Amino acid sequence: MLRLAKGVLIPAALLIIWELGWHISGYESLSRPFDIALALYAGLLDGSVPRLTWQTLKAAMFGFAVASALGVLGGIALGLAWSAERVVRPVIDLLRPIPSVALIPLAMLIFGFGVRMEASIVAFACLWPVLIITITAVRSIEPSLIELSRTLEMKPLQRMIRIIVPAALGRISVGLQLALAISLVVAVTVEIVINPQGLGYGMMSAQQSLRFDVMYALLVWTGFVGWALSRAGQWFVGRCSPGRRASREGAPA
Repeated sequence: MLRLAKGVLIPAALLIIWELGWHISGYESLSRPFDIALALYAGLLDGSVPRLTWQTLKAAMFGFAVASALGVLGGIALGLAWSAERVVRPVIDLLRPIPSVALIPLAMLIFGFGVRMEASIVAFACLWPVLIITITAVRSIEPSLIELSRTLEMKPLQRMIRIIVPAALGRISVGLQLALAISLVVAVTVEIVINPQGLGYGMMSAQQSLRFDVMYALLVWTGFVGWALSRAGQWFVGRCSPGRRASREGAPA
């Protein structure tokens, strides 16, 4: 209970400062926390906030899923094949620094507006942490495990499923957690810049129509969605952690 009270202390203080700032400054663009709460409640009640949230999460999760599949499979392949990784590494170093939003014109040319355009940019941004961390995770596997799989004459697919993935899953899950957080950030950014859907577009529309309470309400809600995704990622990392799995398996029934 004390821990919860400490956690609420800073947000409560910020809300009080915000309320005082509204009374002192008189800026119309600085909505009251009470008005923002009413706008968020109204948006949840009429279904507009869930609809915008679903549009954003659909594109973010689509891009995240594509990046996760390509990053994990590519990272395992490059982590095992040192010579291939040396050939591909210059391409990775060339593409990785490109800002994902710089690909918006190209993605629009290929896909037009919509989920696929947004998801392609999300996938590009999420690919690199998954790929690089997976390569590092595979390189960190005990060589004796790889030799054991060769001694048992496992096929490549069996080796990957039974040896490589379980041994590297703890570190790979960290890369997936990072990519999960990036997916929401990039999705909302694309919606603010160009794509007419989702939470980002909703915030821009509210700002342009001078509905600042709605704009702040969507901003707060986006923060809550990001927090929920972060907690889900932490839970996933905890479930995939070798020490956590070992403690659960060793616990008495």
